[in-house]
Amino acid sequence: MTTWIWALAAVVAVGLYLSWTAGRLDRLHARIDAARAALDAQLLRRASVSQELATSTLLDPAASIVLHQAAHAALQADEDHREVAESELSQALRAVFAEPEQALALRAAPGGDEALHDLTAAVRRVPMARRFHNDAVRAARAVRRHRIVRYLRLAGHAPFPMAFEMDDEAPASLTPEGAPQ
Repeated sequence: MTTWIWALAAVVAVGLYLSWTAGRLDRLHARIDAARAALDAQLLRRASVSQELATSTLLDPAASIVLHQAAHAALQADEDHREVAESELSQALRAVFAEPEQALALRAAPGGDEALHDLTAAVRRVPMARRFHNDAVRAARAVRRHRIVRYLRLAGHAPFPMAFEMDDEAPASLTPEGAPQ
C-alpha cells in the first residue's frame, strides 16, 4: 500500500514540475512578446525622429539626405531585413553626428535644441530595449534546451525565439560623455 502512495506522490510531483515548467515557458514567451513590442516602438520612434530631423532643414542638405534615406529604409523594412536597415540607420546617425560641431550647430538653430533632445532620447532607448528583448530570448532558449522540454514538447507550437542583432551604437556626440555643452 505504501508503494502505491509513493508512486502516486512521485507522479504528482512530476506532474507539478512539468506544469510549472510549461507555465514558466509561457511566461517567458509573453515576456519576449512584450519586450519585442517595446523594441519595435523604440526603433519606430528613433526612425521617426530621425526622419523628422532630416526633413526639418536644420541639417545641411547632404546630412539630411543620408539621414532621410536611412530612416525611410528602417521604417519601410520588412521583418527579414529589419536588423540590417536599423543597423544602417545607426551608421547614418554616426556619420551625420560624427563631429560634435554638428550637434552644436543643431542646438544653436531655432528648434534644434528640442530636436536634438528628442533624437538623443530615442537613440539612448534603443540599446536598452534591445538588451531587454535579447535577455528574454536568452532565458527562454535556456529553458527550451532542456531535454524534458524538448521531448514532451512543453513549448507547444511557439517558434524558437530569435535575438534581434543590430548595430545600435550611438553617435559619440549624442551620448552623455560626448554631448556638447
